[in-house]
Amino acid sequence: MSQNTPPHQPNLPHLPRLREFVQQFTRLIDTGADEARLLHEGGALLAALVAHDDWLPAELSQPHPEHYQQYLLYADARENFSVVSFVWGPGQATPIHNHTVWGLIGMLRGQERSQAYAQDAAGHWRPTGEAHELHPGQVDAVSPRIGDVHRVSNVLADQVSISIHVYGANIGAVKRSVFLEDGTEKPFVSGYTNRSLPNLWDRSAEVRASLQG
Repeated sequence: MSQNTPPHQPNLPHLPRLREFVQQFTRLIDTGADEARLLHEGGALLAALVAHDDWLPAELSQPHPEHYQQYLLYADARENFSVVSFVWGPGQATPIHNHTVWGLIGMLRGQERSQAYAQDAAGHWRPTGEAHELHPGQVDAVSPRIGDVHRVSNVLADQVSISIHVYGANIGAVKRSVFLEDGTEKPFVSGYTNRSLPNLWDRSAEVRASLQG
């Protein structure tokens, strides 16, 4: 074995899935598609990604005992879109919040519940419509155009749940709001939990394999 050939590591995540998703989504963005098309075609791409649970690095799927974690997986250089893993400890939930940009949510592992909210005549935030649940492989969408304010929770009281989100911005740097039911609005910027990104661009193993062929 060459000194430049890494040892076989069968438990490494299948990162080419995420790389291919990023490349396909970039091509979709570059077509200048409007929001409706981005949510429709991008949702199909995300569904294909979360149909497999073999690619998310373990370090980007770790829960916190007190609150959910938001790990950045990829951010487009122009900040046109970002890909994030949300990791929910048992029973954890968000406050009522908005996004201000379009977003796609794909369920990778576990089970998640989303409850939409709207303001009543007095300015209080009230649940609107029935809460709906996402199971692995399913995809949901949010945006100011179709509904942007909700509260999300991990349905499972004894298991971690993980969802993969794609947003039309660098979501960790977007000025957003959380809302109390009495109508109080509090600004926040989410940031990210991780300080390093998965290396999507090391294709050396694939290139070496092609040389051997």
